Amino acid sequence: QVRLVESGGGLVQAGGSLRLSCAASGRTFSTYAMGWFRQTPGKEREFVGVMRWDLGNTNYADSVKGRFTISRDNAKNTVYLQLNSIKPEDTAVYYCAASVRYRLPTTEPGYDYWGQGTQVTVSS
Repeated sequence: QVRLVESGGGLVQAGGSLRLSCAASGRTFSTYAMGWFRQTPGKEREFVGVMRWDLGNTNYADSVKGRFTISRDNAKNTVYLQLNSIKPEDTAVYYCAASVRYRLPTTEPGYDYWGQGTQVTVSS
């Protein structure tokens, strides 16, 4: 089991920045990838980005490429999502997820564990 806890969400003005954190605990050594998704009411969860845990390479959705960055702190078993140049359409609940089966999954079925989510609200 891998437990994930997100934090760092809140209200931010358009054009601003925010950093989300996802702290992992449990069998973290079995993790192949850490990903971020987001969801707005009435819509499916949307892939944001993923980091391959062993090599650190990343992949992002086109909608956030160049604005969002995933990083990690191995000592803290924590992965971060840095949101820059935030837009109102970035408003969503953001979830982190862990995969113990795939290296760079970009869809929900590729992930095995999920956090509870953290709300990001962007004011225009």
